[in-house]
Amino acid sequence: MSPEGRDALLDVTRLVSRSWTSRQSSGIDRVCYAYLKHFRPRALAVVQHRGVVRVFDARRSERLFDLLLGPDQEFRRKLVAFAPGALANPVPETRLAGMTYLNTSHTDFDLAAHHDWVARSGVRAVYFIHDLIPVLHPEFTRPHAVKRHLGRVREALRHGGGIVTSSHVVARDLAAFAKSEGLDCETPLVAPIAGETFEGAGDQDGEPFFLAVGTVEPRKNHRLLFDIWRGLASRLGEATPKLVLVGQQGPLTGDILAPLADPALAAHVEWRASCDDAELAQLIASARAMLMPSFAEGFGLPLVEALAMGTPVVANDIPIFREIGQGAALLLDPANPAAWTEAIATMTSTPRPQAKPFDAPTWPAHFTRLESWLAPRALKSGAACESSLAA
Repeated sequence: MSPEGRDALLDVTRLVSRSWTSRQSSGIDRVCYAYLKHFRPRALAVVQHRGVVRVFDARRSERLFDLLLGPDQEFRRKLVAFAPGALANPVPETRLAGMTYLNTSHTDFDLAAHHDWVARSGVRAVYFIHDLIPVLHPEFTRPHAVKRHLGRVREALRHGGGIVTSSHVVARDLAAFAKSEGLDCETPLVAPIAGETFEGAGDQDGEPFFLAVGTVEPRKNHRLLFDIWRGLASRLGEATPKLVLVGQQGPLTGDILAPLADPALAAHVEWRASCDDAELAQLIASARAMLMPSFAEGFGLPLVEALAMGTPVVANDIPIFREIGQGAALLLDPANPAAWTEAIATMTSTPRPQAKPFDAPTWPAHFTRLESWLAPRALKSGAACESSLAA
């Protein structure tokens, strides 16, 4: 019998870290929050550190869920009071057999100690693989992170009771990686994730501006945007549209923002390290276009959020944007800055075009797929992996 009538174990380690540091939520964090809200009524909270795993009972899980969904300002003080009793009284491993453990955060499943816990407790471990960027594009990732992500993907394939991805692109990358490593590949669940449900009419009568949203790091390709805006400023002068960048700095930000020290560029570019959802909704609704020149993405939530609001998107022509953009985004080669410049200049001087049809993914649809897939049944054999992903 599952402890206290709950059948899921939800790993919230990453969310604890996010609330403790008060950092802005990334795309992975937002997926973790969506899973917390969905599974909260039937889940026990799991936290782990370097393979040492603790599962909280229902009462303590509810308390931790409240803290994670509450204001960051109170989190540290309340967690310090909560943690000693919770960590000292975990649910015994012997009571977890048959439960489904969900790790949506890339947290510690590269560690042998984690998989030893899975085996001892008898849970079915399901891992969300958001991307293989560190594996396929190590130039955009710190060496230590490359090593750890290689471990995550390998161990999820070896020991996982199921893998979830948000796109067919990532599922195909996973199948190709498994083949290259000589590993079996269970057929993953492909369930698109959803952006925030933003509402707002926006302001199309103000000065035209373009928007880019995402952590400031090399793979987001901010440098291309800076080069384009230098050219636009030289060409258009005071008629140059504003570029608004929204995104926190990350471990690889380096000198990416250094060009903003040039007054000639800074006059047309505004960088915001963060903004709340209401501000972001207004920016998306009012922008001439969302710009996403990323070299690599696991999904691209700003793209779907913009298209869902009827805001045009200009993005790098990469497989993931072809899949999730549904033909509604203008996809351009980042090696052709002239094409980007012309597209932006045209959008500046003409009224914003009517949005193309776009069927935005939703969380209810995601969880409908997930719940059906999680229902008791035999998993497909590894031999089915490549053929099922070829479609």
